[in-house]
Amino acid sequence: MATWDDVRRIALALPETTERGSHDHLPAWRVRDKPFVWERPLRRADLDALGDAAPDGPVLGVRVPDLGAKEALLADDPTVYFTTPHFDGYPAVLVRLDRVDVAELAELITEAWCARAPKRLAAAHRAEIR
Repeated sequence: MATWDDVRRIALALPETTERGSHDHLPAWRVRDKPFVWERPLRRADLDALGDAAPDGPVLGVRVPDLGAKEALLADDPTVYFTTPHFDGYPAVLVRLDRVDVAELAELITEAWCARAPKRLAAAHRAEIR
């Protein structure tokens, strides 16, 4: 089970990442001012849309490279990954933080960072970790 401390540690270990509150003052992590992961509590419209399937634990919003990657994650493990109508057509998934393991979380956050980082920065980071 992952925690917000895991999210913070993993995200801030990536180059040029900053932590800055979102528009609703919740934690969000950015690379060159582009958000790639953020705390995303469910709103009334989300709860209405999800009904009984709405999770009650912490929810992490994660940017993904494209809608195909989003669909793959949603199909891979619907007990961990989900979405709401708010994110229809947008390359992001919601993650039940208390159901994802730390290794998978690290992979998700790194992929999200790569999707938002400038191409040269992402390429340099990939070369560095090889």
